[in-house]
Amino acid sequence: MVTVNLGMLHYVLDHVYGALLHRTKISPPFFSRGWGGTKLELLEKMIKQLFPEIEGQNWPPTLVQPVWKTVWESQSATLREGIFRTPCDEQLLGALPPESHMARVAFLSPKYTPPHKMACVVHLAGTGDHSFERRLRLGGPLLKENIATMVLESPFYGKRRPLLQRGSKLLCVSDLLLLGRATIEEARSLLHWLDCEAGFGKMGICGLSMGGVHAAMVGALHPTPIATLPFLSPHSAVVAFCEGVLKHATAWEALRDDLAVQEATMTLEEVRERMRNVLSLTDVTRFPIPKNPNAVIFVAATDDGYIPKHSVLQLEKAWPGSEVRWVRGGHVSSFLLHNGAFRRAIVDGLDRLQWKESPL
Repeated sequence: MVTVNLGMLHYVLDHVYGALLHRTKISPPFFSRGWGGTKLELLEKMIKQLFPEIEGQNWPPTLVQPVWKTVWESQSATLREGIFRTPCDEQLLGALPPESHMARVAFLSPKYTPPHKMACVVHLAGTGDHSFERRLRLGGPLLKENIATMVLESPFYGKRRPLLQRGSKLLCVSDLLLLGRATIEEARSLLHWLDCEAGFGKMGICGLSMGGVHAAMVGALHPTPIATLPFLSPHSAVVAFCEGVLKHATAWEALRDDLAVQEATMTLEEVRERMRNVLSLTDVTRFPIPKNPNAVIFVAATDDGYIPKHSVLQLEKAWPGSEVRWVRGGHVSSFLLHNGAFRRAIVDGLDRLQWKESPL
């Protein structure tokens, strides 16, 4: 009788999927055009500005006013899509590709429940998630729990993808930081809209993989308690691009050649060290502890080829009071098979919040 180690199978599946997707000639690698020059220096400075010395200094964000159209409505729910100009400041706007200047959201909500008796969760995109559909499928069954779903299309993705970019393969390292910084600004403005304009009684932020890193950052920076729900997420992009499967999808030689123009020739290991230093800016453990860490639930996979266990445990250690839930599987299989666990985390995270006082 042959004993199969399921955990190893899940881990191998991640690597086989990664090899097919990232190591063949089917698609280009990440960062094939190098570091991004002066844009990278600008982004490094701007990300450091996310940490205000004075509590609440960066709040409130710019209030966005999406222009809505109804996609469909049923007896119990409505799906609308909205567009709004990204709230990023002029400096950030100048660095963003023109295709990313207008943001798009999908908004799925119960029809007859007043907003102050409802919750809404903003869902951020994982790597390669160019459409609304997957996240709407995740949020759809939560309508019966009176939980609305707002899905943000990331800069550089979907209809916001730059003309020269193929798929999800960002052209420069600066694009990764720019995508993150703009996503944080847009998500914060949407949460502000949900609170002040729409009047929701509770709010949350979630995301899968890269989207979970951004969700953790947004939750950390939010001035009031919200449910923060990172799924299959590392504590930093360093883990994804320097340790996990994506290290095989990175254009290390192009990055080395780009540096050689400015500096002496470097070894590939020195280039990787430079990448670690740059991406350390995305380390969630450097962010403040969220206002209600009990409403932070991480869902992680036991045999994830993209996200090692130590990375998840660093998040739990940095945010005392948060909870880690483990699902059996790898990154790809958990993404496909464990939506139930993600939904349960959303419901439980929101349950740990107090309702906002209802309007008179």
